[in-house]
Amino acid sequence: FASPYSWIAAERIERLAAGASVKVRWRPFVIGPILRQRPHNPSPTQDAPPAQKKYRRRDVERICAREGLALKWPSTYPRNGLLAARVALTLESRARREFSLAVFRANFVQDQEVSEPTIIAGLLADMGRDAAADLARAQAPENKVALAAAVEEAIGKGIFGAPSVIVGKELFWGNDRLDQAIGWARAPWT
Repeated sequence: FASPYSWIAAERIERLAAGASVKVRWRPFVIGPILRQRPHNPSPTQDAPPAQKKYRRRDVERICAREGLALKWPSTYPRNGLLAARVALTLESRARREFSLAVFRANFVQDQEVSEPTIIAGLLADMGRDAAADLARAQAPENKVALAAAVEEAIGKGIFGAPSVIVGKELFWGNDRLDQAIGWARAPWT
């Protein structure tokens, strides 16, 4: 939920998949433990050099303009998406998608602090859900264990960054690979 590229991919994937008659299964995980495995830069915030940070920022702005997404850079970046991931993990498929998009938009369009339980509760309430019950399920010890298992599963599938799309056993990393992932789902070319 901290990656602008993941937000852009989340906004695009259902449209691309629907046009190709491909089904999407949303799987929440957190990227910090995966990024900490890097041997030379274990920062979970991807401490890039200044030129790369400047490039990434402008790249996201260009893509959002092309996609018609109303980007508002978060005043705190990156934001912690742990609570949102825990909540998403407890939700059924359709609600998971709706909630995930709401969290991304709260972060990247409305500049809301998505690590705050009150913000997450508001997003859930806007969906017509029992926010208190959803937050309680998300914070339950067994759900925390389930999220850790989801991270381990992602690592086991070779995921090293976000957004990542897996089609069969093929990994496609990055918003710019969504079209390839959808194409592969329809008809693998090798």
